[in-house]
Amino acid sequence: MAVTEEIARVVLVGVGATAVMDAWLMLLKHMGVQTLNFAFIGRWVGHLFRGTFAHPSIGKAQPIPGELALGWLTHYAIGIAFAGLLVALRGTAWMQDPSLLPALAVGICTVAAPLFVMQPAMGLGFAASRTPAPLKSCARSITNHTIFGLGLYLSAVAIDWMSR
Repeated sequence: MAVTEEIARVVLVGVGATAVMDAWLMLLKHMGVQTLNFAFIGRWVGHLFRGTFAHPSIGKAQPIPGELALGWLTHYAIGIAFAGLLVALRGTAWMQDPSLLPALAVGICTVAAPLFVMQPAMGLGFAASRTPAPLKSCARSITNHTIFGLGLYLSAVAIDWMSR
């Protein structure tokens, strides 16, 4: 497989996995479960460019022009980066013969990013400790990232199937 094809597959796997996670989040939202506000991710990233990493409350931070679009762009860029991490760990051969366990393991491990970096930086505390229901928030994050891991696998299987 050529390097450009490998890169394209990583991007497609990341986009596909993120879309699977988004479908899950839409289902949750439809069922009345509050889900992530991507504008707050955009706001946080926008403030990173201005030199501010942590906020007492991201919801009270100054809004950033285009923060919702920036949040969605960041969400998909992170999904692509995590797909790249999986391929870096398992090798490019994984994309031609995907297996579920490594994808789920990477998906579950990616929950460290929101729990220990993004949530604290947004004023929610480590592992959502400053939210009304920290354990529930952590369980939801773990579930969401497990779904992302499943999406890594399903996307790789679909892309491999389509490329034959």
